[in-house]
Parts: sequence; structure tokens; C-alpha cells
Amino acid sequence: MSERKVPHVVIVGGGFGGLWAARGLAGAPVRVTLIDRCNHHLFQPLLYQVATAGLSSPDIAAPLRHILRRQANVTVLMDEVEHVDADGKAVALAHGGRLDYDWLVLATGARHAYFGRDEWAEHAPGLKTLDDALAIRRRILAAFERAEAENDAAARRAWLTFVVIGGGPTGVELAGTLAEIARHTLRREFRNADPSHARVMLVEAGPRILSALPESLSAKAQRQLEKLGVEVQTGRAVTAIDATGVELGGERIATRTALWAAGVAASPLGRELGVAVDRAGRVAVAPDLSVPGHGEIFVVGDLASVASDGKPVPGVAPAAKQMGAHAARAIRARLAGRDTTAFRYADAGSLATIGRMAAVADLGRIKLSGLAAWWFWLFIHIFFLIGFRSRLIVLINWAWSYWTYQRHARIIVGTPKSPS
Repeated sequence: MSERKVPHVVIVGGGFGGLWAARGLAGAPVRVTLIDRCNHHLFQPLLYQVATAGLSSPDIAAPLRHILRRQANVTVLMDEVEHVDADGKAVALAHGGRLDYDWLVLATGARHAYFGRDEWAEHAPGLKTLDDALAIRRRILAAFERAEAENDAAARRAWLTFVVIGGGPTGVELAGTLAEIARHTLRREFRNADPSHARVMLVEAGPRILSALPESLSAKAQRQLEKLGVEVQTGRAVTAIDATGVELGGERIATRTALWAAGVAASPLGRELGVAVDRAGRVAVAPDLSVPGHGEIFVVGDLASVASDGKPVPGVAPAAKQMGAHAARAIRARLAGRDTTAFRYADAGSLATIGRMAAVADLGRIKLSGLAAWWFWLFIHIFFLIGFRSRLIVLINWAWSYWTYQRHARIIVGTPKSPS
């Protein structure tokens, strides 16, 4: 069979959804082209660990070519899709050129959303990529350095004030880890500024943090954060952010380090399809994850809006993996002339870590908090990391941090973009 007669599957995005779709087509009578703007797959649930100097970039990322090196029917392209011609069954690439497809899987994920206040992005960066994590790490570590060099007490307090906006898992993880860094990791390392005096605030506009979890676990998470020294502010919306502070209604908090974890919007590529999208830009897909009117296109992960058993499928890594695998099965079914089935999400529960020996876990009938939840969280994240090296390195680093409170990745590279 010549190559031009082999059906071509184009997968856009090398995250959980795209990678699991590509793996699901191993051995299928198709040629697969996986396109991503980066050359690596990122284990995003541990991205905050890179941002807070607990892990290095290679610990949670692996080259896509290496991951798929044994899958002979996959070609990896480091590029970006700028346009989808759904009628012409082709995608246009940023570096020029056009790829025709027989099947298309869109798995381009989500980006930061500032609720119409995009100017806040400069002063309150979000956390979605390795570049984001390294920039945030630089900003955090540089703030302590600037506080050490500052003679004015008010200015020093501003450098030692950290405001995390958004009480979801990312915000909770960032705030808890920042408190541990200030009170334990940096202890006795500075002479003029005392890091233990740092003020860490977690601001949530809703009535409670971790709103996706049961109220009892949300309350326990808040108590654990407060025990670490985090000030949790719920029911307070941010009204302004600039280079020197954050405003909560009529109150202004002087800070040089604000971090955004409050909202996301789907990749703009979904709007290219000319079909219905929700307020977050997610594509309203059919039950089998295909696009209405274009059965050859599948949308998975954070870009898809779909329900399973009457409930919206959450934008989490396990859901993206399951969607990617389902899209691959659907393509195999179509190739074999069979009907596709509706996507069913197997919800294994929700987890959020707060700090050393502190976490919460909702496993359906079983609900954990504190040390038990922390051990469960640790095991799950080690288990799902890709590659033996990553699992081993992360385990060693976490063991070292557990016994010493130290974080090995505290190197500032590049020029901090924090205001002078």
C-alpha cells in the first residue's frame, strides 16, 4: 500500500489528550502527524513544583520524539497550527505549508483568562507552560533578593508580600508551597530581610476554595493552609492589578508579586471550526467527541465541552487522557466500518496538595485529608509520570525536600521582569 493511500491522522497538541490519541493509534493502518509548538510533553499537574523551585524542567517533561520513538507510524512536527480548513480537510502551519488530513484530533488545551482585563497579565502571570513556570520562579526568588537589598521597611514588606489569585488546585498548591519556602527553605539564609515574615495571601472570589471538592474537604484545606501561615481571603474579587499592588474592592494590598490562578479559556483554535462554543471557547462536541457536521474531526481535553452521565467532564489530566484514547478508538472504529460509541468519563476522584504532609482527596465514597491524602497524592503523581528516569528523579528530590526542607532548583536565570 503506497503512503499516499494510507489514511492520514493529524493530531494537534502534545499534551495528555494528543499524546494518548497518538499512542492509541499504535499499529493502526494510518500515518499519524503530531504537531506541537514545543518539542516536549509536559506533566502539567507538577508544573507548580518547577515554579516554586522544587523540581527542574526535565523532571516533569520529556521530548515527544523520545516518547514516540518506537511508534513507527508517527511523525512529530514542532510547529503551530494557525488555521483549520474544516471543509478542505487541511491545517495551515505557522512555519508555512499545509497538511491535508483524513482525520483530525484537536487537543490544544487552554490558556490563561483574565475576564476581559488582559492588561493584568503583565503583573500577574499565570501557570500553563514551562516558560511560565520559569518566569514565575524567577519572579518569586528575585522578590526575596530585592527584599534583602531594600532599606525602606514599607518597600521591603511589599517585596515580601505574595498574592495568589484563584482558589482552585493551582492557587492552593502555589500558596501553600510559597508559605513553606518562606518559613522553612529560606530560613537563616538572609541577613537583612527575614523570609519568615513574608505574607502569603490566597484570594478567591467565590465563597470557598477548591469549590469542585465537597465543602468538608474545602474547609479542611483552608485550615491546613492557614496552619502553614497562608491568609485565605474568600468572597473577595480582585478589581485591579498593577506593578505595585492588588486591589480587592476598596482595599489595596501592596505587593510586587501577584500570581494568577483564577481562570482559563480554551485555545482559540476551536473557534476556527465554525461550530458552537461555550463562554470559555470550548467546542460543543457530539457524544463521541466528534464535531457536529464534521465527523472526521475530534476535539479532546480542555478544548472540548462534553457531558458524561449527565455531568460536564472536568478539564483535568485524567479526562484529557481518556478523551485522547477514546478519539483513537473512534478512528479505528470508523476505519473498520463500525459505529463509534459515546465517551464515558471514569472519574477517579480529585486531589489537591497543600504542603508538607498536607493534602485533600475526594475519591467518591472515600474522602481523605492531611497525611493520608498527601501520601496518596504523592504515589499517584509518581505513578503517572512518563518514564522511569522522571519517576526516580522526582522521588529522590521529594525525599530530599521532605527531610531537609530544601529546594534544589533555586537558580535565578534570565532577567526578572518585576518592576524596579
